[in-house]
Amino acid sequence: MDMFLGGFYVLVALCAILHLATRVAVPPTTDLSFNAFQRTYLTVYLLAMAGDWLQGPHVYALYENYGMSTEQIDLLFVAGFGSSMVFGTVVGSIADRYGRRTNCIMYGFLYGITCLTKHSSSFSVLMIGRLLGGIATSILYSAFESWLVFEHHQRGFDSNLLGNIFSLGVLGNSIVAIGAGLVAQKFADAFGFVAPFDVSLVTLLLMIAMIVMTWSENYGDKSSTFSHSFSSALKAIREDPRVLCLGLIQSLFEGAMYCFVLEWTPSLSIVYKNDSSSGALKEEHTDIPHGHIFAAFMVSLMIGSSLFKLLCKLAPVESFMRFVLFAAAISLTMPIFYSGNQLYVFVGFLMFETCVGIFWPSMGTMRGKYIAEETRATTMNIFRIPLNLIVIIILLQHLELDTIFQFCTILLLIAVLCQHWLYTLCEVAPKTSPLHEKAQVLRSASMLEAQRLSRASGEEEEEVV
Repeated sequence: MDMFLGGFYVLVALCAILHLATRVAVPPTTDLSFNAFQRTYLTVYLLAMAGDWLQGPHVYALYENYGMSTEQIDLLFVAGFGSSMVFGTVVGSIADRYGRRTNCIMYGFLYGITCLTKHSSSFSVLMIGRLLGGIATSILYSAFESWLVFEHHQRGFDSNLLGNIFSLGVLGNSIVAIGAGLVAQKFADAFGFVAPFDVSLVTLLLMIAMIVMTWSENYGDKSSTFSHSFSSALKAIREDPRVLCLGLIQSLFEGAMYCFVLEWTPSLSIVYKNDSSSGALKEEHTDIPHGHIFAAFMVSLMIGSSLFKLLCKLAPVESFMRFVLFAAAISLTMPIFYSGNQLYVFVGFLMFETCVGIFWPSMGTMRGKYIAEETRATTMNIFRIPLNLIVIIILLQHLELDTIFQFCTILLLIAVLCQHWLYTLCEVAPKTSPLHEKAQVLRSASMLEAQRLSRASGEEEEEVV
């Protein structure tokens, strides 16, 4: 049994123990309406993520099978990230103005067309697919969360339960990723590299049907134009340092995360062996079990989602995320200081994936607190501009592995400072998020109305007397 498979089994056991401990420490809610709402959202969200995961493992292989050069493949990937960066704010504004439900349906159609383009070996057709896929990715990481947060507060559920949905989303997404990888491999082996994209298309159509049948529509500011939504979102980022902090943390962490996704394979493939002729250490590249390693990463994400629930019982999200981000920075130093040592690098990467599992629900919870509802999707997509730019620069520069991970470590350390800044801001003004302010305004208006009615009733009684 190799080291990677052994690590997977150990992680599965740890994940099961943590999951049971979490259910004891944080028992599930008995609110039937909330549980139904949670199931409705997670079913659609996990179908959306499955449509994405089914495509991921075989994109590069399909391009190679069509005879694309390395430069052409890099250009296609750059086009995808560039499309997400350029058009992300536009689709965010569309979500806020024309509806988040409509935008999620648009995700299914755009990504479905992307799947269809994979049947062509034409570089131009594949480029169109990458451009549409970039737009779809922007929707996936903004509109679904925007719909959830609005509906959650609109239906009057406890704000603390929002983090529970995000945590279950990470847990379910990890399971879906493993399952999607296995299904995609089965279909690719049986019918060729394009088959997983057809399965993805069917999954996306099923997701669209579920949205149409089960989701209601909600909006941000329906009267605003794109320019107004964009300027309002920029104004919020400029004037509210908490929103600025969130944007910086998201861009820095996810920029490092995407670089990690691109570089973990070559990092784990490097080993040093003694040269029989000179006796010196010689760098070699070996084959690694990608499936076992990917499965271990997904289990680490699940562990992170369970740790998030436990950490929420001990401290505010704004506080414990400082240490999570610092741990993530330390974990990515392993391929710098221990290059060629597969065990240390693998452990470091597992630690980073665990931090990612804590990061996703934590960011969702904090965005739900501090980002204004009217321009939520637009603001979230503005946050994605710097992270896409980071990945594009990495892809185009063809940097050495050490340099890339040094860059990622610096990004994460800056994120730690931003998180500490956010924590200090919350300590000074812990209850002045846009949602709290809106609730306070509504309560004040209700009290004034009650006082007015009370005075009017008193005046009527005096007249009767």
